[in-house]
Amino acid sequence: MEMKKRALVSVSDKAGVVEFCKGLEDFGYEIISTGGTAKVLKEAGLKVLGISDITGFPECLDGRVKTLHPAVHAGLLAMRSNPEHMAQLNALKINTIDIVCVNLYPFKATLAKGADFAECIENIDIGGPTMIRAAAKNYQDVAVIVDPKDYSRVLEEIGNGAISLDTKKYLQYKVFAHTAVYDSLISNYLASQLGITFPEEVTFAYEKAQDLRYGENPQQQAVFYKEQFPRKGSLSTAKQLWGKELSYNNINDANGALELLKEFGATPAVVACKHANPCGVGTGKNIYQAYMRAYTSDPVSVFGGILAINGTVDEATAEEINKIFIEIVMAPAYTEKALEILEQKKNIRLLQIDDISARREESAFDMKKVYGGLLVQKYDETLIAGEDINLFSTKAKVEVSTLPSGKEKTVYGNGVVTDRAPTAEETEALMFAWRVVKHTKSNAIVIGKTGRTTGIGMGQTNRIWAAQQAIAHAGDEAKGSVMASDAFFPFPDCVEECVKAGITAIIQPGGSIRDKESVDACNAAGIAMVFVGDRHFKH
Repeated sequence: MEMKKRALVSVSDKAGVVEFCKGLEDFGYEIISTGGTAKVLKEAGLKVLGISDITGFPECLDGRVKTLHPAVHAGLLAMRSNPEHMAQLNALKINTIDIVCVNLYPFKATLAKGADFAECIENIDIGGPTMIRAAAKNYQDVAVIVDPKDYSRVLEEIGNGAISLDTKKYLQYKVFAHTAVYDSLISNYLASQLGITFPEEVTFAYEKAQDLRYGENPQQQAVFYKEQFPRKGSLSTAKQLWGKELSYNNINDANGALELLKEFGATPAVVACKHANPCGVGTGKNIYQAYMRAYTSDPVSVFGGILAINGTVDEATAEEINKIFIEIVMAPAYTEKALEILEQKKNIRLLQIDDISARREESAFDMKKVYGGLLVQKYDETLIAGEDINLFSTKAKVEVSTLPSGKEKTVYGNGVVTDRAPTAEETEALMFAWRVVKHTKSNAIVIGKTGRTTGIGMGQTNRIWAAQQAIAHAGDEAKGSVMASDAFFPFPDCVEECVKAGITAIIQPGGSIRDKESVDACNAAGIAMVFVGDRHFKH
């Protein structure tokens, strides 16, 4: 039998499909189609063969079975260079199919609208993936298109004589990338329905948001991918209002600022970040006051930094920001006048993130790529153990036992471990510093007063260096400040530095075998100290 040039077209995304099929028809292809696609093509005046005309079998089971038939798949999988394959097609009176244009049931869109389980399952495509995978396997003979952006390339090459092998290989690659993402969405959805947090095998679906000029350093290539379902209050939902494209380091550093900003909820807050670490944090009655507190915390380090702001940037705040060089400002809104002021700086980048204070979703993971593997964990959402604010006024339980050596071992529970409990003002400052230290790279020490940091020590290989760094940055402001430590004090040396600096209260997890030495040092100096149980390492 004489083989006719045929294209099978069945798409959920109808953009450009009529023009594409008209082009194929002009080049002598017969168009095979199904359901809604066939209706659209016929209404546009194209001649269309129904799938049942090819299979000789009606669509059935509410459309669940349409293309799953040898008349379709033999036409896709037959190798034209194999005489036995072609002889079998002739004997079975099956025509080859040379082009497949299919995109899959809109499973992602179904999830996005919050459909119930039954509707989600019904939107799992079976025939579509089977067809495109079959066509992609036989790439040398069949061109398979899953992306409307490739229509023009295919038509252009047909017009020049034939679709090139390079293009067919490229289209093959896009098929398997497309089905991999499609299947990952399905498998992760089903895992969530079963309450499976960490599956035995896992895939994550991302799509390219933008190419980056380079990575951490100019010699490194880089790109930014975003999740298939962008998270509220994340950089993947940001609208850039002004400035050049974000760099790799911009995105990483900005994310660090956003993570900390979320700790303050609706309280007006400003976070200044450098290299994903906070360098100044302030809260206040309004955004202007919060900014001034953040800026004065460390006016040296904030230069060239990133600002995350959880309220509207007004004219007065914009005027202050413009007095120094700032890389990025992120906020949910800007007044018109504030934008005019900030846009006077050509090198500043202005981002609008509508839900900037939105908490992380329960389904979100914290992931770190290591060479040859992937570390995955739930986000650190706890602030203090049991979220118990009463710890600041409750005496901790103390258990004393005698070791075989004859020495006493003292174990403290959560709560006030010193003779003196923190005052109400100190408690407020301690909670503020604790929020900040949670998002500071370990080993981390933060000192501060109500509504502002006064000194931050981060990323040190021992805790005493972090404490000394924070105190040195604070200078005279250290006096009357409080201290937060992301993990326990292994020795009393950090307390000794607090005594010298005039720090009045400390918050830390506790849990060192030498806790008593730190407690005794605090008592001797009249410093209040609270153990809260949960540590906040950040590496």
